[in-house]
Amino acid sequence: MSSALKWMPLVATLALAGCARDGYFDDRRADYVDAEESAPLVLPEGRDTRRYRDAMPVPEATGAFVSQGEEFRVPPPRALGAGSGVEPGAVARREVGDRRWLVVGAEPSAVWSELERFVEERELEVVRRDASAGELVTSQARLSVRPGLQRGASELRCEQDGAPLEGCLRALARRFEARGATASASSLAVQRPEDRVRPRLTREGGEWRLAVPFDLERTWAELSYQLESDFAVAGRRELVARDAQAHAFVVDYLTLSERSAGLLGALTSLGGEAPQRIRLVLEAAGPEQSVLRALPADERELSAEDRRELLERVAGLLG
Repeated sequence: MSSALKWMPLVATLALAGCARDGYFDDRRADYVDAEESAPLVLPEGRDTRRYRDAMPVPEATGAFVSQGEEFRVPPPRALGAGSGVEPGAVARREVGDRRWLVVGAEPSAVWSELERFVEERELEVVRRDASAGELVTSQARLSVRPGLQRGASELRCEQDGAPLEGCLRALARRFEARGATASASSLAVQRPEDRVRPRLTREGGEWRLAVPFDLERTWAELSYQLESDFAVAGRRELVARDAQAHAFVVDYLTLSERSAGLLGALTSLGGEAPQRIRLVLEAAGPEQSVLRALPADERELSAEDRRELLERVAGLLG
């Protein structure tokens, strides 16, 4: 008997698993449609709540919930370890062309407080101060703080006439690195990350897209950094090229359908997995809006479900 035939009983069993409730294995997808949220657990009064935390925390799902009727599919949580966010208290650089800024691993309120101390200690003349906008203008530079694309991070700029001041950025980076961004929250807090809309999946004309609530420049810089870090697994996901002028990336990605076909092929010794070349195109959709699309870059078709799954992973990289 050939090796392929020996696997046929197992392959038949796997096929029957997709027969919904009438098959050998119960398909639980329909249960999610009628699921109800239960009341949160309430601890007895007088207990120290600081002693309790989640024993098995569940990562948050990325993208917006979209019911697909009989084709309902539960949005997956963000993959653990996906992306490379700035650690609390750490400092990283971002740049696009001649624009440069810092990303600090702290909320804007803490960064704003430390920025005020930075200006005060250096005895800089403050021309204008707008805490709600996160902007502090001195006679030497314009300093600004805004929420970063990653959750719990902030973007810090130091510019003069629209151009970045390298010496100022280096001084700010050294300060935050030394202090670990542990400044206490200021009463003059700027906008909090949790107050903002996160990236979400939309569908237009049958095509899945990722709507990002950030401008084109910031989104491009962050995506470039995150894809370089995360898409670095040979045979699974790799960043092949990027075009800053066209705001596009080329990646090799092992799609969901290819992974599923690869499993069946491995069981029957009929073949293996082959990544697909895909073009990710970022477009402006407004002053503070961008849209990311996934397009096939080789001769193979890219299904709607494969586009959705890839964009979900990219959404996870943006936190």
